[in-house]
Amino acid sequence: MDNLSDALTKLKLTAADTTVDSVEGCLDCLLQALVQNNTKTSEKIQESGTLQVFANLLTPQSNCTAKVAHIIAEVAKNEFMRNPCVDAGLIPPLVQLLNSKDQEVLLQTGRALGNICYDSHILQAQLINMDVIPTLVKLLGIHCQNTALTEMCLVAFGNLAELESSKEQFAATNIAEELVKLFKKQAEHEKKEMIFEVLAPLAENDIIKLQLVDAGLVECLLEIVHQTVNSDKEEEVAELKTASDLMVLLLLGDESMQKLFDGGKGSVFQRVLSWLPSNNHQLQLAGALAIANFARNDGNCIHMVDNGIVQKLMNLLDRHVEQGNVTVQHAALSALRNLAIPVINKAKMLSAGVAEEVLKFLRSEMPPVQFKLLGTLRMLIDAQAEAAEQLGKNAKLVERLVEWCEAKDHVGVIGESNRLLSALIRHSKSKDVIRTIVQSGGIVHLVTMATSEHVIMQNEALVALGLMASLELGTSEKDLENAKLVEVLHRLLSDESSAPEIKYNSMVLVCAVMGSEPLNKEVQNLAFLEIVSKLRSHENKTVAQQASLTEQRLTVAS
Repeated sequence: MDNLSDALTKLKLTAADTTVDSVEGCLDCLLQALVQNNTKTSEKIQESGTLQVFANLLTPQSNCTAKVAHIIAEVAKNEFMRNPCVDAGLIPPLVQLLNSKDQEVLLQTGRALGNICYDSHILQAQLINMDVIPTLVKLLGIHCQNTALTEMCLVAFGNLAELESSKEQFAATNIAEELVKLFKKQAEHEKKEMIFEVLAPLAENDIIKLQLVDAGLVECLLEIVHQTVNSDKEEEVAELKTASDLMVLLLLGDESMQKLFDGGKGSVFQRVLSWLPSNNHQLQLAGALAIANFARNDGNCIHMVDNGIVQKLMNLLDRHVEQGNVTVQHAALSALRNLAIPVINKAKMLSAGVAEEVLKFLRSEMPPVQFKLLGTLRMLIDAQAEAAEQLGKNAKLVERLVEWCEAKDHVGVIGESNRLLSALIRHSKSKDVIRTIVQSGGIVHLVTMATSEHVIMQNEALVALGLMASLELGTSEKDLENAKLVEVLHRLLSDESSAPEIKYNSMVLVCAVMGSEPLNKEVQNLAFLEIVSKLRSHENKTVAQQASLTEQRLTVAS
């Protein structure tokens, strides 16, 4: 350690004008000491104030620049040394050195910056502001034969790509092209893995998604799937998962998705279809998720349904009914739900037996599956009276919906169950459906839904309750009374922030429940007349007209 102290003293005293040889000797001594005991040596370097000296030695002209950068890289492996490196002003000269032509200088500089900024979003953001991204992308292109430099760039990209602010800078470079070029040359699993770790965060950006598609990444991914699909080697199974996940991620961008769909003729789309009947769960999952992504566009949905995709998805679901793979169930149901959005597809999918297939998963205890199942059924019955009636008379389904309306641990399932209950009434307008829902104890949930924070849900509930009161008031009056419907309506009409459609449908419902003696009595007791009279001058004409009609009804009844 005496040598180390001497070296530090000498460096500090003579760094400005000493001969290169003596400085190099001191630096070699420091590097040796760091190899023997990094932590202790780093503490000594900090205590001696030598870090400030390093800032002066980091010049492109100096022959010892690479060694200085190497020492900083070693020192910055210690968390306690990172802030002192920043305070010593080492970041700006290191960033300047990224323009060097010397590959050893570049390598050690990259390591030093990487270690100083490790795990610090603030420092990484500072690097992004200093334009290191375009510089590093250029370096990757120039030095793609240098394995160590390439890996240094990839590690840097992996760290910087996590920051949202980096995406715009990356998108302005040819990073997609360089990474795909590099990827094509890799044979080793570890190297591919490194590139994947950069690609995944970058591919979250829609512009970069399209650049990666244009650069030919999809073809590389399909090739990996082809090579690894039947392998049971751990690393190849992992590669298959990463490649297929990345494929799905590329499809999340609207432009990249449309490009790969290519009117249903795209080779990628065709290949994805072949994944559905595969025996590999990961491929089935990726295939179903890819279809769900392609189905984010009405034209694509119509094309896919016309070309038999529904049967393929139903066959896939069928294989996962008993102790099935939950992620595959969820993905296939997502795809069916999206496909059911265009009006023209609903009847076709119903006649293909989709509702019956989906109902097989009613006994699922997994909230994500329940959520998608409910959404699929709700999409299918939209404006399909016959299907809504058939499902609404299915006591097992309605009982399960009522049960899920109380699923306290999953807000999405509660919301979708309520919406489907309401939709069964609204689309069927059937007395049988209303009776089934009353018998299953569904009314209380519809009344609660009328107080939702979402206007669309409030409205759906009020319309369903209005139909219930018009068509089956006798059957439902007891439950409506117990659920405190009249109080809820009073609250909705008194609340100035209620949307016009909420006020309108609440008044329609007030008129409808007045045919029931107990409910009528509640209406009379709650001074509705006063609120309704005020609404006659509402700025919305429909609300104002309904207020007049309701006022007349209330006056007659009193």
